[in-house]
Amino acid sequence: MAQQTRPHVRGDGRSAPPVPYRYVAKDMEGNTVRGVAEAADQNALYADLKSRGLYLQSASQRGGAAKRDMLKPKMLSEFCRQVATLLAAGVSLTRALEIVCKEDSIPAAQRRIYEAVLAEVRKGADLSVALEDQEVFPPLMLGMVRAGEGTGSLDKVMERLALHFEKRYQMEQQVISALIYPAVLAVLAVAVVIVIVTFVLPQFGDLFSNMDSLPGSTMLLMAFSDFMVSKWYTAVIGLIVCVVAVRMVLRIPDVRLTVDRMKLTMPVFGPLNSVICTARFARTLSSLYASGMPIVNALQIGRDTIDNTYIMIQFDEVLARVRQGEALSASLEPVVGFRRKLSSTIKIGEETGQLDSMLDHIAESMEYDAQQATKRMVTILEPMLIVLMALVVGFIMVAVMSPIIGSYGAIEGSSGL
Repeated sequence: MAQQTRPHVRGDGRSAPPVPYRYVAKDMEGNTVRGVAEAADQNALYADLKSRGLYLQSASQRGGAAKRDMLKPKMLSEFCRQVATLLAAGVSLTRALEIVCKEDSIPAAQRRIYEAVLAEVRKGADLSVALEDQEVFPPLMLGMVRAGEGTGSLDKVMERLALHFEKRYQMEQQVISALIYPAVLAVLAVAVVIVIVTFVLPQFGDLFSNMDSLPGSTMLLMAFSDFMVSKWYTAVIGLIVCVVAVRMVLRIPDVRLTVDRMKLTMPVFGPLNSVICTARFARTLSSLYASGMPIVNALQIGRDTIDNTYIMIQFDEVLARVRQGEALSASLEPVVGFRRKLSSTIKIGEETGQLDSMLDHIAESMEYDAQQATKRMVTILEPMLIVLMALVVGFIMVAVMSPIIGSYGAIEGSSGL
């Protein structure tokens, strides 16, 4: 039976509705305890379990309604930048939100979200609570806004959030831009093969049918051509089924964990994924720590932005070690998947008392490394695709020409006799 926790009271005095969590905790003797409990969030769950002598190791939300799609980094950056500029100019929060809602460039769906935020703020709710009610703003933003409200530096926090989401958007765009050319090559290769198989090869059907024997490669290629011409819909249905099946399989936790681990260890792509995950975590931790958020809460939110389950599950041990008083650098050092530069830079910040500036430095450094790793990956990927395309087309040409050349040789041989 699920244990009931104390309600979590938000900034406007209202209690957030509890949701069920499946948790793994340890008692004072080190025994593992598993169960289900209801809490407003993981912080409330941690507090409730601690009051019962249990220390949370990991937790996952159980069931619940489907979540709405989060706003994109570009949208968040523009929203935070506008609010920060207006607040810094002395405009009230309500008036700033009114100005943002009247922008002509934002889509209608996004405008409705901002109008709902404005309506809540007019009722006297804190901005963090109004944003949380929409369920489209990331926990990083909610935590930093809440910290900014507590310290009276909301304008600076919004400015930092704008920079954070702008950096994240730029990094995503760099990866997308770098992959455009390889993607075009891959699409062209598939298109060329389809044209050859469905339009060119059938023209050789009558010629090959008059030959006594055909090489195995030619017979295989012609059979595939006949299948694509006469039963192309089966291939399309099969492709759709495969895509759906792969997506369903990837939702299995153990499979997803294995795939995410492979992403960090595979050649070429592994180092790039490792750098991107490290850069994303470093930027998030830098923003949260600079806003005044406690390091444990910052680690919990930063963990959820990594987008790699293999790294995320290692944070149960990281959080436990930090709660026991161990240094942040020593707690992060054993994490497999992060670049060693992260823990070493954080250690320097701890020793010099300038952890906030060192976190900024490592975030900038890792984002630059991610950009360079992306360029190196594309440099390797482009010739690989060209070679693959050449091999496929070459195989088709050999399979088509070998029986024709063989027939000419037979004719010449018979003529010589």
